[in-house]
Amino acid sequence: MRWLALFWMTAAVAFADASHTAAGAARKWREPRERAIVDEFIGLLSLPNVARNLDDMRRNAAYIRQMMDRRGIRNELLEAPNAPPAIYGEILTPGAAQTILFYAHYDGQPVEPSEWQNSSPFRPVLRTASIENGGRIIPLPAKTFDPEARIYARSSGDDKAPIVSLLTAVDAIRAARLPLKSNIRFFFDGEEEAGSPHLKRILEKYKAKLGADVWIFCDGPVHPTRKQLLAFGARGTTGLNLTIYGPVRELHSGHYGNWAPNPAAMLARIVASMRDDEGRILIPGFYDDVEPLSEADRRALAAVPNMEEELRKELGLARTEGNGLRLEELITLPALNIRGLSAAGVGAQSRNVIPSSATASIDLRLVSGMDHQRASVKVIAHVQKQGYRIVYKEPDEAMRLRHPKICLVSQSGGYNAVRAPMDSPISKKIIEAVRSARGEVILMPTMGGSLPIAPVSEVLKAPVILVPMANHDNNQHAHNENIRIQNLWDGIEMMAALLALE
Repeated sequence: MRWLALFWMTAAVAFADASHTAAGAARKWREPRERAIVDEFIGLLSLPNVARNLDDMRRNAAYIRQMMDRRGIRNELLEAPNAPPAIYGEILTPGAAQTILFYAHYDGQPVEPSEWQNSSPFRPVLRTASIENGGRIIPLPAKTFDPEARIYARSSGDDKAPIVSLLTAVDAIRAARLPLKSNIRFFFDGEEEAGSPHLKRILEKYKAKLGADVWIFCDGPVHPTRKQLLAFGARGTTGLNLTIYGPVRELHSGHYGNWAPNPAAMLARIVASMRDDEGRILIPGFYDDVEPLSEADRRALAAVPNMEEELRKELGLARTEGNGLRLEELITLPALNIRGLSAAGVGAQSRNVIPSSATASIDLRLVSGMDHQRASVKVIAHVQKQGYRIVYKEPDEAMRLRHPKICLVSQSGGYNAVRAPMDSPISKKIIEAVRSARGEVILMPTMGGSLPIAPVSEVLKAPVILVPMANHDNNQHAHNENIRIQNLWDGIEMMAALLALE
């Protein structure tokens, strides 16, 4: 068996050498061209990209296709009715023994421009540092960027940076005349932030184009230590809105208080009954289907640097949930998050009224073994057991007079969690390639966020590995989203190493 061990050791060194050469070529290419790379990135960031605005999304798709055209990458739109298109591209390599597909998404979360500090979500600006550390807006330099500077714009961290990094890495590899050993495919999703509701249909329709030995998802943040992170799965997700009804119109709280039921108070009781102070979900049977972690997963978690104290201070938290478990352990468990509550008004809009309705918006984060539809059913059953009539359309007057407790449920799409084995041959190749470009790598069984891995796994039977590149404090999904310049540069080198995978 010694010859087999020697073979794998030699192969690993060869993988690392090729990847290291590609990463070095990417750095050499980037250093004299930083302004041009950022200009192209800013052009993409300047395009509004909320998935529901189809005209905006087609403008984004056209810009990305132009980026691919300039590099001679064959590309096309993959369409589904009434949905933003996915963008497909390919670089075929004669005699290639494997195919690697890179996934990123070009849509972004909705924005509230008034919440952005001295900037606009689609007018990118450069700051000397993060806003939290006193970063001030500065002009773009003529040539070289401070690696600690940050670009502020929607989707700068989530998820347009990987698109620019990938295509810049292609430039670098070609300039260095490094031969590719794999077929390369690209898939840029246009509605990930909307839950990728059409992804499965697109994968089924274009299945012949999208086969690969591995899908590399380029999304999410690196570890708070700034060390590169690789994740071998992501939590599943689904969402629900629960609306509770009171009087048909708002009532004076003095004249009718303690008489007319208050839907905000009723909703607060429901929400409070769903989870305890440590974040543990109290809904009966919610944890029944959770798959236990493997020994390899547990070893990986044990090796993750402990950043609990630093994160607590950074985020201004006097305590954390989870009964003492660390963040990386807790994200391997399901979570029930209250992402918003609405009833009448607060602050300057507050009025002395009993609201006519109250709504809670909930997202569920699910782990391997759980089904997103089954999880939603358990939440709805929990509400029903508290005496509520569950309805799926706005109740009319007759229904409101007939039932003292009514809950309107609206559900969003969702998908299940998926995990790939860390010790498979393709996983080992990717770990070595990333390590050659980025040094020490932190391995995680799953990422805390959710990505549409399940449709890829179900339709294409391909393993998915997550290779994030954004800074951990990039404010994704929130106002003042940003990308640290050094993370962009690191991403280019890492993508070059992965493109050169043997």
